[in-house]
Amino acid sequence: MGTRKTATARALIDPEVKEKAESILKELGLSVSNSIELFYRQVVAQRGLPFDLQVPNEITMKAIRNSRAGRGKRFTTADDLYKDLGI
Repeated sequence: MGTRKTATARALIDPEVKEKAESILKELGLSVSNSIELFYRQVVAQRGLPFDLQVPNEITMKAIRNSRAGRGKRFTTADDLYKDLGI
């Protein structure tokens, strides 16, 4: 006999993120409800989030702010980027 599913979970989500995620879930053969239940079950099993959650360090945060502001170096090819990085 299956589990009685009578509880509801609601969340406000960015429409673009929701659309993209639902498209991926559909390709995987999962409904939104199945996916949320899988996530909840993993939270219970892991006794926390089922993935690492880290706060970026100050260097990374500065790079993110600069990128969002349109500042920073731009490269036309990956080779140019690698040369600038010295690799």
